Amino acid sequence: MTVVILVFLGGVLTILSPCILPVLPFVFARAEQRFLTNGLPMLAGMAVTFAGIATLAAVGGSWAVRLNQYGRIFALVLLSAFAVTLLSRRLADWLSRPFVALGNRLTQPLPDGSSKFGPVHSLLLGVATGLLWAPCAGPILGLVLTGAAISGPNARTTLLLFAYAAGAATSLAIAILAGGRVFALLKKSLGAGEWVRRALGAAVLLAVVAILFGWDSSVLTRLSLNGTNRLEQSLIDGIKPAAVPPSPGAAVAMSAGKPSAGLPVEGDIPSLSGATSWLNSPPLTAESLRGKVVLVDFWTYSCINCLRALPYVTGWYDKYKDHGLVVIGVHAPEFAFEKDAGNVRRAVADLHIAYPVALDNNFTIWQAFNNQYWPAHYFIDSQGRIRAHHFGEGSYDESETIIRQLLIEAGYGDLPPAGIESAKAGVQAAPDEAHDQSPETYIGYRRAENFSSPGGFAQDRPKVYSQPSTFTLNQWALEGSWAVSPEKAVLAAVPGKIVFRFFARDLHLVVGPASSGKAVRFRVLLDGVAPAENHGADTDAKGQGVIQEQRLYQLIRQSGDVREHVFSIEFLDAGAQAYSFTFG
Repeated sequence: MTVVILVFLGGVLTILSPCILPVLPFVFARAEQRFLTNGLPMLAGMAVTFAGIATLAAVGGSWAVRLNQYGRIFALVLLSAFAVTLLSRRLADWLSRPFVALGNRLTQPLPDGSSKFGPVHSLLLGVATGLLWAPCAGPILGLVLTGAAISGPNARTTLLLFAYAAGAATSLAIAILAGGRVFALLKKSLGAGEWVRRALGAAVLLAVVAILFGWDSSVLTRLSLNGTNRLEQSLIDGIKPAAVPPSPGAAVAMSAGKPSAGLPVEGDIPSLSGATSWLNSPPLTAESLRGKVVLVDFWTYSCINCLRALPYVTGWYDKYKDHGLVVIGVHAPEFAFEKDAGNVRRAVADLHIAYPVALDNNFTIWQAFNNQYWPAHYFIDSQGRIRAHHFGEGSYDESETIIRQLLIEAGYGDLPPAGIESAKAGVQAAPDEAHDQSPETYIGYRRAENFSSPGGFAQDRPKVYSQPSTFTLNQWALEGSWAVSPEKAVLAAVPGKIVFRFFARDLHLVVGPASSGKAVRFRVLLDGVAPAENHGADTDAKGQGVIQEQRLYQLIRQSGDVREHVFSIEFLDAGAQAYSFTFG
């Protein structure tokens, strides 16, 4: 229930976002009518339609996207016809008498002020608006859509999406009621009813044009949204992390309880039978693990948080594997390429992981644990009971203390001294949290934020992008011919660049070679010059490097005083596939 309330409040805040502007003309067009028979049905249709379409878009694949595009075309035609009837009865009659007659019957009030077919017409108008509405994916909606993509179609996904739409509809309802009083005053004092009608028609047509050219999801998205996002983020921060839907790369830590006070029983270890395959081991079962202390580590190999926690996980395995500890890495992919068993096998070898790894491509084990984060550690005693958990990086000493306590409870003695040395170099080194002011940033349009190339994204088709004249902190842009899909951008032809203004010690990019497997050469610059001593583990001092597999590449590690820079990466070969930036 807490999550539903949080998402509802996020929807309410949508009224403060410029992305709501295309919807407002349709909303205020109902302001002169009775709310219960006109405004309310319209908002209900809008909320239900958005929840349904968003559910399909989140979990249904490309056919749902095509369905939504056809729905947008239908909605544009419907709303344009509605705008014509508002602009001019004569023009509408000239265009089509039968349709105008029907339109007038639906939009004109009866002598008593009511509308004979108001609820039906308003519901249709709401359905059309719901098909068009593309709200800004701020922190809260981003969490909902990400959770939907991960967990698949279910009633909870639709409920959360409807809660978001209902929140937006609530704030719009207030706008309708307030607007109705304003319009009534105008008509009474100025006799401006017909002019108001025409202005509304013009506003609806302008909104249709804006939506037709994609301005609703590009120009408006780049307007000043930081205030709204900060309000949404404050709502998230005020809720216990366990209640927030899944967020890729989340690093939310939760207390597992003080070992000295005893560890509670949180439940039994779920079945591990949902794994699509196993590495380094035959399939393991909950029954076969009885008598052993088990650490289950949910991870994915391109996740920077997982990679930085990995030295501790492998260290615990090496130290305690002969003293009753079994470590199981459950690999739950964030990106499509992480479902490839060959990619995971290569990563496991490169990272020197010797313990069993279960490939959870269908998120079956993830859902059985009711997990929500990467990385996530579950501590299981010798009787098969979950005794503690920890989400994200950090608290390594506490986690090792829990492992040792469970081993002692199980009767294992003569344990080696505690303490694991962390990695000192490369992507697995501990983060520099004191200077990290840049968030994880996705390049695919589904979760992208702070994208600043003029004109916004051309979804699922090639477009020649350019840089803006200036960048503010955490803004980024594409340059050259790119095809941007929901989770990545693919360079269609050279030359091509990505530019990012960031503030952090480290800059990483999840990127892959061409789909043919051909390697892609690149060169990175920091404030327009080679990075020199600030180069990362995957570049040299000149900023040069080669992309040979799909993974996370460390491109910048500042060696001196950490400060704000403009980073750019130029790809010297076509086909590069870019997924996300992470920092540390």
